[in-house]
Amino acid sequence: MTSALLDSLRKGNRLALSRVLSQVENGTEAGLTALDELFLETGTAQKIGITGPPGSGKSTLVNALARELRQRQPDKKVAIIAVDPSSPFTGGALLGDRVRMLDLQDDKQIFIRSMASRGALGGLAEQTEALSQVFDAAGYGFILIETVGAGQSEVDVVNLAHTTIVVDTPGTGDDIQSIKAGILEIADILVVNKADRPGADQSVTHLRNMVEMGYARSINNGKHHLEDFQENSEHKTTSAHWVPPILKTVACEFTGIQELTDAILTHAAHLRQSGQWHAKDQAAIRANIRHQLIAGLLSDFNQNVPVEMIDSLIEQAQKRAISPNEAVRVLLTYNRNNSLESSE
Repeated sequence: MTSALLDSLRKGNRLALSRVLSQVENGTEAGLTALDELFLETGTAQKIGITGPPGSGKSTLVNALARELRQRQPDKKVAIIAVDPSSPFTGGALLGDRVRMLDLQDDKQIFIRSMASRGALGGLAEQTEALSQVFDAAGYGFILIETVGAGQSEVDVVNLAHTTIVVDTPGTGDDIQSIKAGILEIADILVVNKADRPGADQSVTHLRNMVEMGYARSINNGKHHLEDFQENSEHKTTSAHWVPPILKTVACEFTGIQELTDAILTHAAHLRQSGQWHAKDQAAIRANIRHQLIAGLLSDFNQNVPVEMIDSLIEQAQKRAISPNEAVRVLLTYNRNNSLESSE
């Protein structure tokens, strides 16, 4: 990938941006080189994660938020990363951006990118973090990240986003399921979308009670959930307490979107004033490095250990000749010894 292409990206060339995004998403050597160079220019965009169960209206909410953010701060560009389920035939994004957000296409300061989850758990695709870095370096002030809608496993977004919005709908019991999964605990803002349906006020009351119970418990323990981000941080904060607001929206009618945007911008200001912006950035980098380490170690393992050896140990375990733990120890020892021999 040439420096001229990256220079074009920095100048706002959408074609150059699209080409870089494709290289990065596909994990090519050129894409990795671009990430290395562009990462040094990141750290200014507010990353906003939108998660919640399927059918809660996340795409419509993202659509409305993008329009409001552009109207509110016209000097800032908005990027949308929509993580879609994978097609079982092509492996590509099953839904696709232009199908759902046609009314945003005329605004050249909004860039929409669909990604296929490709079987990744946690609601995000494997390269979601990498694509957000490209948008950040390209000068996008807001990056909206819509998760795949996997339901109870969608907690990975908290490691990526500065502001996490959990979307619920009234009358479906999804708020109970979210609480079971711990999704409520990652929310910076809670939204009851489709609030024109019966049961919206009941959902708001239920969520408010849960938030108040959790907040009181965190105060008694002397720690708020956001302070998890600074456990290993040298950058201490002045006051980390943030009580997630619970808002009602009808995204398809643009109702409640201004109030939601207010909460997003207020949360960004809170993060910067309290020092949590720095802590969240550090946590995101730590999670990114850990993820790449695991992927790299697994790749090395697959190269060092013969498939026949793995199959043989699996067969022995199936016959109850050895335990799975013993099989793992054998494999790790073999991999370690083989790595040492290769380095000599």
